[in-house]
Amino acid sequence: MYHRYLRGPTGGRRISRKVGLSTNASQFTLEGEPFHIIGGSIHYFRVPRAYWRDRLLKMKACGINTLTTYVPWSLHQPERGAFNFHTQLDIEAYISLAAELGLWVILRPGPYISSELDLGGLPSWLLRDGSMRLRTTYPGFTQAVETFFDKIIPKVVPLQFKKGGPIVAVQVENEYGSVAKDESYMLFIKEALQSRGISELLLTSDNHNALKSGGVGGAIKSVKLQRLNQKHIQDLNAIQPNSPAMVMDYFTGWYDVWGDLHHVLPPEDMVSAVREILRRGMSVNLYMFHGGSTFGFMSGALADPSYKALVPSYDYDAPLSEAGEYTPKYHLLRDLLQRYNRGETFPDMPALHYREDYEPAIMYQHLSLWDALSFTEGPFKSPRPVNMESLPVNNGNGQSYGYTLYETTITSGGFLRSGDNVRDRALVFVDRSYIGPFKRQRVELVVPDGKDQRTLSLLVENCGRVHQGMDLDNQHKGLVGDILLNNIPLRDFTIYSLDMKPSFIDSLYKAPWKTLPDTPSFPGFFMGRMFAYGYPSDTFVKLPGWEKGVVFINGLNLGRYWSIGPQQALYLPSPFLNSGINQVIVFEEQEGDYKIHFEDTPDLGMAADIQ
Repeated sequence: MYHRYLRGPTGGRRISRKVGLSTNASQFTLEGEPFHIIGGSIHYFRVPRAYWRDRLLKMKACGINTLTTYVPWSLHQPERGAFNFHTQLDIEAYISLAAELGLWVILRPGPYISSELDLGGLPSWLLRDGSMRLRTTYPGFTQAVETFFDKIIPKVVPLQFKKGGPIVAVQVENEYGSVAKDESYMLFIKEALQSRGISELLLTSDNHNALKSGGVGGAIKSVKLQRLNQKHIQDLNAIQPNSPAMVMDYFTGWYDVWGDLHHVLPPEDMVSAVREILRRGMSVNLYMFHGGSTFGFMSGALADPSYKALVPSYDYDAPLSEAGEYTPKYHLLRDLLQRYNRGETFPDMPALHYREDYEPAIMYQHLSLWDALSFTEGPFKSPRPVNMESLPVNNGNGQSYGYTLYETTITSGGFLRSGDNVRDRALVFVDRSYIGPFKRQRVELVVPDGKDQRTLSLLVENCGRVHQGMDLDNQHKGLVGDILLNNIPLRDFTIYSLDMKPSFIDSLYKAPWKTLPDTPSFPGFFMGRMFAYGYPSDTFVKLPGWEKGVVFINGLNLGRYWSIGPQQALYLPSPFLNSGINQVIVFEEQEGDYKIHFEDTPDLGMAADIQ
């Protein structure tokens, strides 16, 4: 049932549905009554569907009145002709649930969302077009956006406030001011939304230094920030004098990259900033209220100053932890909002879920990478290297994620040079024995001498496409150019696409697994069983003694692990488990142990305050 009452500081009263969320010189109003947006971000695609209600109830109990969520185009349209709005991606069910629980909704449908996702949430098949200019009015891009909006917008139009639903505002694109490369682009997106029936208040959202260039006529500008800086608020008020001020993303924490520390923001810092925002009468949305997990291969990457890939945990040091636990931030925030709401009683805090340290899964079967190749789509022959996105796989949509294996024949040893053509990391083999890695920096590798023809193999991993900045058009993965042996480009490749989608993992049931040998070969797949008696509980997968790879539980890709950290344990939510036997498959690149541990506490690594 939808909201009959406008709850919040004004108390409950029946409301009509004619005007919606509006602005006057100093504040937002909903149906003419003053309305303070106290929002929080929770992304439906980062939370198991079975836990949506739990997370939203915890949000409601904290005093939040508005849910915000991004919409990930890349997940909803994995191929040009294929759309997915099921289970985890059922956006209508998610928004309807928010309404049922008495939360308003701000929807952020993109098409670009950043959100620390691979390519900022844009589908990688866009990059098959050699002239693609993402986030511009280039026809190849706008036509793809129109097709996506034709599918998604009709699903959310009936859920708008004026139609009885919870959606009170819609954000146009995201942070466009930081690229601002096409002055007609924002107008195109705005009109694409409105022409399909979006009729609620429109917002844009930018960092303070990009506010001028990021807006579009008819949409309220809002700001993103972590430290509450007097000047940033003044800038916003100067650019937009007769409107209420809104911090659309107040960052409650930050994301983590491989090889760095786990970022945290002290609870007192967060609460004092929120207190000050409220004291000034501004509206705010906490990004994130609950971060969740970027399951699978969906994490983005940073380009500057050097390439760094993001970890799968999106805990974000948010008030509600990755596993939905209350944190000191949550309690402080709840106290603050209760005082702010002059003692209005909040709903009780839902009970926490039980967590368990299960018995380790002993790996008892092994499948070498080379024996798994016959289960891939392919192989393909090509005189030159072909990047991942341009491979003739997935119904002509190319390969989006995972690994690609390139094999060719060599007749001598010498110096192998990759230039900057390995994206993002390769393991190099001669006759299937490992000789060394290629990372992104310009490097060379010594290939040992040998007689006759030998097979040179490069297993290249897409570690994550950059999620923001000016370089999105150049995020092709795999081998993006020539590899030189003694300054001569290698030719005549056989290419295997190892995207490790659920269908591939399922097909491995038929593969020639062997009992785990004393010295298994790497890279390889390892299979074991995990037992969960009775009703399964949340747990965390820990892999001491393993180097780098991917964990699959019952065919679901939990995400990557890497011994360099910071993240040392992967969150395994109970809805992904069966009562009884669960199948565990690990793809390990370089060295493994024989068992996988399950612990009842997270391990996001050594923490450091955000600078």
